[in-house]
Amino acid sequence: MSSDGRYAPSPTGALHLGNLRTAMIAWLFARSAGARFLMRIDDLDPQRSRREWEQRQLGDLNAIGVDWDGPVVRQSERRARHIEAIERLKADGCVYRCWCTRTEIREAASAAHGPLPEGAYPGTCRRLSASERFECQMRGRPPALRLDAGGEQVEFEDRLHGTVSGWVDDFVLQRGDGTPAYNLAVVVDDLDQGIGEVVRGEDLLDSTARQVLLSRLLGLPSPGYAHVPLVLGADGARLAKRHGAITLAGMPAERAREWIADSLGGISLDPADFDPDALPRMPTTFGGL
Repeated sequence: MSSDGRYAPSPTGALHLGNLRTAMIAWLFARSAGARFLMRIDDLDPQRSRREWEQRQLGDLNAIGVDWDGPVVRQSERRARHIEAIERLKADGCVYRCWCTRTEIREAASAAHGPLPEGAYPGTCRRLSASERFECQMRGRPPALRLDAGGEQVEFEDRLHGTVSGWVDDFVLQRGDGTPAYNLAVVVDDLDQGIGEVVRGEDLLDSTARQVLLSRLLGLPSPGYAHVPLVLGADGARLAKRHGAITLAGMPAERAREWIADSLGGISLDPADFDPDALPRMPTTFGGL
């Protein structure tokens, strides 16, 4: 498979230093391999996505030296492909309807349920009888669609983490309002764009087993993965807006580039000199500029 890479921000606000750092690393991975780098906007959520934030994000990425090949792709414009994948899974008997509320899901996920990790959905609606499903339908609440994962353990290779394995719960493929879920959309879109290696933040490592399983069920090849260490605030939590003026609105783009390079141990941000193996393996704490 190719080494083509991508970055896929959600247009719900300005990109902070942690986001920009991850985008730069993903860009370096692709460019250093002589591969394409693509831009995809994760605007699946119509309630939170804003076109003005999209334009701001793209401008900030350009300002720090991240460029991309071809037009920007918006996930919201690819719904037909996402639904096509869901219909295929339905035809294979891998999908069931779920009427659980958020509260019910939290309560069910807090109970012990075998090998699945804490917080996993235990398949409540998969076990409903025909009469129980009818009762749920009569309440008028539109159901979400979940993948029947069968509690499978999935193993994959990550360039920075080595061999990783995880149990997969029955995760959502489509929300009750008809919006395709992230895990479904990202698998379909990465395949269609020819992505060979997904470089993204370590916070998404836990979702990768779901995506690998979904690729397999759809008969699609999985890309390679590299989950990079996060940037943390002084409180030890993942960097967020609450940690201060950490977007390009609060600093020159060149200063942001310098900080990114320093946070990576001073490695070169020139693709010709970039060595992925030199990346630090531990999170970076942002202590201010």
